[in-house]
Amino acid sequence: MKILLTGGAGFIGSHLLELINKEGKHKVIVLDNLSTGSEENIPKNIRLVKDDIRHKRIEKLFAEEKFDAVIHLAAQTMVPFSIENPCEDCDINIAGLNNILYCCRRYGVQKIIFSSSAAVYGDNENIPLTEEEKLLPTSFYGLTKMSGEHYLRLYHELYGLDATVLRFANVYGQRQGAKGEGGVISVFCKLLAQDKSVTVFGDGEQTRDYVYAGDIALALLKALQLTGFNIINISTGRETSLNTLLEAFRSAAGKNFSVVYGAKRQGDIMRSVLSNKKCAELLHFVPSTGLREGIKATYADYVKNISRYTNEPD
Repeated sequence: MKILLTGGAGFIGSHLLELINKEGKHKVIVLDNLSTGSEENIPKNIRLVKDDIRHKRIEKLFAEEKFDAVIHLAAQTMVPFSIENPCEDCDINIAGLNNILYCCRRYGVQKIIFSSSAAVYGDNENIPLTEEEKLLPTSFYGLTKMSGEHYLRLYHELYGLDATVLRFANVYGQRQGAKGEGGVISVFCKLLAQDKSVTVFGDGEQTRDYVYAGDIALALLKALQLTGFNIINISTGRETSLNTLLEAFRSAAGKNFSVVYGAKRQGDIMRSVLSNKKCAELLHFVPSTGLREGIKATYADYVKNISRYTNEPD
């Protein structure tokens, strides 16, 4: 299968490219403007097209290559940025997606896999959250992802494009945070590698569903087998508190460190975990990398390549 991977130079994309190279079943071309991705993440045998998903000139790429499928990872992914810059967030995540979908329709692409997010659910206490829950995002980022899902649904209904939405839980892994794709785990890596204390807002009992990027990559490849329109959570189905996460970091780093507990931040979600029953049913797998194993690999990569991370702007 010939695949266009948008955002393939980014954090999740780098894990997917590793897996694609290992399996050797697909030909892939990466489309990335390198705003947050890095050319270092792309194996030498894979072609990189440096361009923006919003530009009409990418039509030429679709016309020449005749892709069978698109895996669409390119996006503005930072919630705080979306709050401060809703217009740019919308331009990248909605206008960019529309350009990709238009090209898919015009040039005969059979299917698209779309990276969505747990952010579409908002603050919902009906955990574990299933795909049937009402969507009420609390950020513009979540809103654009929700809107993207509806565009895919309509493209399937109106034009027959096979479309699968994968709602990722809290993804982490090697190469996260190097150029603006950070999360709490990349923040902790940076602080601990520099022997600094860690700040936790609240009592540390707030929970998230941390899923390893290697498992996300496997889900993306498995989703290529699906037809029709599908929405699937990709998660471990396990709640993990920040305090438990800190214990995993103590084990990975092999040292103790101080933790400063501050006031709870307004708007923070206390509990979040996604059901993965549909993932098991449709993709015949569930993410299996244990937290301690994943954190150990992530922290070791950060320490080994610390100059790459610390040379980038915060």
